[in-house]
Amino acid sequence: MTASTVHELIELRAAAQPQAVYALSTESEHSIGFGELARGCRTVAAVLQAHGAQRGDTVSVVMPNGLQTLRVLLGAMHGGLCVNPVNLLSQPEQMRYVLAHSDCRVVCVAPEWQERVRAMMVDVGRPVDLLVADPDARALPGERDAGDPDDTAFEPPSPDDVALLMYTSGTTGMPKGVMLTQGNLAANAHAISAEHRLSPADRVLAVLPLYHINAFCVTMLAPLAHGGSLAMPPKFSAGRFWAQASATQCSWINVVPTMISYLLEGEQPPPAQTASIRFCRSASAALPPEHHRAFEQMFGIGIVETMGLTETAAPSFSNPLDPTLRKLGSVGRASGCEARVIDAALAELPDGSTGELAIRGPNVMRGYYKNDEATRAAFTPGGWLRTGDLGHRDADGFFFVTGRIKELIIKGGENIAPREIDEALLRHPAVLEAAAVGVPDRHYGQEIGVCIVLRSGCACTEEELRAFCADALGRYKAPGHYRFVTDLPRGPSGKVQRLKLLPLFEA
Repeated sequence: MTASTVHELIELRAAAQPQAVYALSTESEHSIGFGELARGCRTVAAVLQAHGAQRGDTVSVVMPNGLQTLRVLLGAMHGGLCVNPVNLLSQPEQMRYVLAHSDCRVVCVAPEWQERVRAMMVDVGRPVDLLVADPDARALPGERDAGDPDDTAFEPPSPDDVALLMYTSGTTGMPKGVMLTQGNLAANAHAISAEHRLSPADRVLAVLPLYHINAFCVTMLAPLAHGGSLAMPPKFSAGRFWAQASATQCSWINVVPTMISYLLEGEQPPPAQTASIRFCRSASAALPPEHHRAFEQMFGIGIVETMGLTETAAPSFSNPLDPTLRKLGSVGRASGCEARVIDAALAELPDGSTGELAIRGPNVMRGYYKNDEATRAAFTPGGWLRTGDLGHRDADGFFFVTGRIKELIIKGGENIAPREIDEALLRHPAVLEAAAVGVPDRHYGQEIGVCIVLRSGCACTEEELRAFCADALGRYKAPGHYRFVTDLPRGPSGKVQRLKLLPLFEA
């Protein structure tokens, strides 16, 4: 039987391998077996219900990685709730927007985030319960009092029920809430497992944050489909990465290009620490071919490059597991879905022609939450999701991405809206105009570059703007490159043509 919901993924695996390990911590002896996970999902759902979350309600999660974070996310979905993992790198205004817009009834929050989140929820206009949860604790507060509820106490969710509400940045400042169903998530868990030929013997090092669609679907859900496991550090550490993978006997690793860049700059580990790793999976942003080659040469581990979107429950393209069949620079073939290249009139283009990549399949989102207009714009009349990526397909069915229709900046796998950077800089009294653009960067894939037009009679140094942006945007979103210009290139409609700014940053 193939699971059609996250609930079924958990229950079928618990029945087949109750004693097998599903997840373990790299920092302690703590682990969770599949049978223990299923029982814990029932008690987690009972606690959330006691805090006011009813079937179909949304539970926001403001927690860093940890085994308890896994239990909260899976327990909520198992009980028919919708989870909303909140990006911890968000600026306060964006986080406040997500918590308000999501209509969450409960927020599970790590202790260090409690006061900040409580302040954000003051004017939300609806009752919201805060449940403070240590990401590394073995149980939620009040969970032991819930006993072990019988599974029949919760009606199992259907494949069409929304299980995940994950917000993704677009070309405007505020993110859109992507609605993914139980069926979307289960289908992609099976597709990932099949694509990479994963088995119960496989264990992945889970260094990506669970509020990222890649980690959520690939490292958390896929092992439920194939019966494998994950080893979870609190966060990525280039200095400890190989020792963690070796100590927990990982057989594959799932990273983003930024991590590959930092690993390349570290010391080469002893062969014993990499010998058991059969492949590295790279996703979330384009991997520079030179980094691809250097990584394989330095560590002796082949890289499977993939690509997907939040809207497709992570991967929708993947290179083959067989290294002789992979194509350097390609995101691979369609995986778990159909893909095509379309023109501006939405007609399919022949192989070799450049157009917009479009995707259709069981992994594609239901739509954007409370945003019918954006949902309609995202799909063709035939039900194909428009990705906003420009590229082509070759005669072998491999897709190549050559640019983006949207002006989204992807820094280290994180989506950053240029307008958000512009608007922050425009709050500086000396800045008349500002335009941000993604600048190629060997560590992050893209770094943020910004062109500034100063107000007449005003003076301002780069150092002053750096300090201002660090305060207004936070370290991660503060631009890395600044250029002062007298005007910005504009099209006939007056819109700034950002790509024409790139030559200014080539030096």
